[in-house]
Amino acid sequence: MASPHIHIPYDRLREYGGFIRDKALDLEIYFSADMLDKLSADEIAGLKQTLDYNPSLSFHAPFMDLSPGAVDSRVREATMQRFSHILDIAGILRPKAIVFHSGYEKWRYAFNIDLWLEKSLQTWQPLNERASQMGVRIAIENIFEDEPSNLKLLMERMSSSNFGICFDTGHFNLFSKVSIVEWMEALGNFVIELHLHDNNRTFDEHLPMGEGSFDFKGFFGLLQNRDCIYTIEAHSPEKVMRSMEFLEKIGR
Repeated sequence: MASPHIHIPYDRLREYGGFIRDKALDLEIYFSADMLDKLSADEIAGLKQTLDYNPSLSFHAPFMDLSPGAVDSRVREATMQRFSHILDIAGILRPKAIVFHSGYEKWRYAFNIDLWLEKSLQTWQPLNERASQMGVRIAIENIFEDEPSNLKLLMERMSSSNFGICFDTGHFNLFSKVSIVEWMEALGNFVIELHLHDNNRTFDEHLPMGEGSFDFKGFFGLLQNRDCIYTIEAHSPEKVMRSMEFLEKIGR
């Protein structure tokens, strides 16, 4: 497989710039809403120069308070504005993919998946059309889902090779009530990116791979060498290196 992307918030790039350049790391850059408000076109151009070692890139879009499947049209409009700004930046830096949250929580929607799906399509269809024209894929991440049915419905209704799943191992381990086999049977063909981190099923700890209770070897066996972006979500250089060593140890 290609080298993994390393998740990093945009505002930490300068802090870890030496480590990133020394290791020539491929990156998943997270842009918070607050950071989007501060960014200028000159800064984005400067980032392109900073990344002159030509890393493979992906983005993580803002998610706090946003709801792509919102019933309230004003909330959905604000969400679209944030997501459109991310695509503006993608037009300059050309990431391979952008990760978004689905915003689905079964209790909030009173188990009315159809309502969430109807509103979600109004968001994702125009965004995916624009992203596709730029050659940038959209990946929807599992968050609070305890089973995969809503994400499968979204993938089927979108029916686009440019639109897929970012499967997050830590979120699965924490929230899922069904097996990893059931998730992969439902979504495996749609997976275009992985978020790789671990926990002990009590908190979203973002532990290095292999230091919690998630069965990574069994999981990779189910993926059957699917071609997708591997993204390590660790919160320190030390944890990044331990995850990279784990991947090498198990032959990934």
